[in-house]
Formats: sequence, structure tokens, C-alpha cells
Amino acid sequence: MTQDNRVAVLQMVSGHDLDQNLADSRELLEQASDQGARIAVLPENFAVLSTRQMMERGLLERDASGPIRSFLAEQARRLGIWIVGGSLPIAARPDGTELDSRVRAACLVFNDRGEEVARYDKIHLFDAQVEDALGSYRESDTFEPGEAVVVVDTPVGRLGLAICYDLRFPELFRQLRGKGAEWVTLPSAFTYQTGLAHWHPLVRARAIENQFWMVAAGQGGEHDAKRRTYGHSMVVDPWGAVVTELSEGMTLATADLDPGKLSLTRDRMPVWSHRRL
Repeated sequence: MTQDNRVAVLQMVSGHDLDQNLADSRELLEQASDQGARIAVLPENFAVLSTRQMMERGLLERDASGPIRSFLAEQARRLGIWIVGGSLPIAARPDGTELDSRVRAACLVFNDRGEEVARYDKIHLFDAQVEDALGSYRESDTFEPGEAVVVVDTPVGRLGLAICYDLRFPELFRQLRGKGAEWVTLPSAFTYQTGLAHWHPLVRARAIENQFWMVAAGQGGEHDAKRRTYGHSMVVDPWGAVVTELSEGMTLATADLDPGKLSLTRDRMPVWSHRRL
């Protein structure tokens, strides 16, 4: 039986085998449902991790009949839960314009009837030098950035959508709060090095600044000889306290997003009405 305000944060160590990634996702979603979650949040690139596969897979996901989109819809309907579908490649913009050389990194939200109710395309792309085995990341070679700030009403409150590198841009989260967000999901695949340095302070800061819940679902572990992600998926409350946190590996945790705590935090320190700039 689902709990009124319970969410599940799902952590994976996705590989290069789509079928195995989907099987792992199914297992975690079933566990989330068994633990009473109304909404389950998957990590970034939960189904397709390899950059080389993004365009091929993205072409198949241009409409709702795509294998990954169909999978998410089926699981939401079968389990009777909402799913925030991490991110997946889609070779089309939200208006249906098809892309031929790049894809969008899209986070899709499905309700408990398996209906796609929201889509957010990652705005900020990770082009950076990192001191790991890969060394250089250039998402803009593969992905076209999105432009729309997206919120959606859910059974657990008004949800704002963000993905991974977006975390470093507080102006996006300000806009999400301005659109009424009460909680924000952050599917991620932070590198181990950047996560070790910045994951905790940034996730907590976004929660504190905007006084909303942060539900950050990450990849966490060694994917191959060159790629390791940080993990530490967590739920942070509107005061900035870490309610639950994972380490590495394929696992999940649940948390109840108490609306009373949200209201109390905002009432006692009404920073939103104190803004001057």
C-alpha cells in the first residue's frame, strides 16, 4: 500500500546493456512500490549510459512507442506508482521537431496510469575537464540543450525538474521555486571526483536557498574501467537536513515528504518575501 507522501530515490550502476539496465530498473521500481512509495525517482542515464549509443537509442524514442518510454509507462501502470524517469535520449524536441545529429537528455514523468504528464530537457550541459580516467566530458557534442523550466503537480506536491549539471546553476532552482515547486528531483550521474567535492554542499544549498525538498537520485559505482560515479543519492528537507542517504551500488531508500515541515520552514523564515534583488 502506498503512503501519502512517500517517495523512493533509486540508485543504479548502469552498464552498456539496455536490457540489463531495464531489468535492474524494474527490480528497483518493484521494491519502491513494495515499500509504499507513491513516486519513484530513477537516476540520469538509467537505461542508456554509453555516449556511443545515445543517437541510436534516441531515434527510437522520438514518440511514446519507444522501448524505454513504453517500459516506463508500463511499470507505472503495472505498479500503480508515479515515476520520474531519470533521463533518456530523445532525438526530438518537445514540439515534435526531429533532430538528426544530436539528442535531448529528457526527464519524463509518468502518472500511476502510465500517462506521460511532463517532460523536462536538460538545460545545462556538462563540458568540463575532470581528473579521472576519462579526463574530458563534452555533453554538447551529443546533446542539444533544453530551454524550458518545468514543474508538474503530483500527489506529493508540486514538483520541479532538474538533471545533474543543472545543480550548479542556482538561477534554475530560483525559477522552479517561483513556479511553485515544493520539491525538486535531480537525476544525476556525478563523476566520483566532482561528487566527492561538491555533491553534498550543492544539493543542500539548493534546498536551503529555496526551502523545498531535494530528491537526488544518482548513479553510484564503477561502470567500466574508465568511469566511476559518486552515488550518495539522498533526500534533503527544506531546512537542508539530509533525511536519508545511500552510499554506492544498486539500491534505494524512501522518505516521507512532510508538507507540514515545508510550511513551517517557509513560515518561520520567509526568505522568499525578503528578496531584494
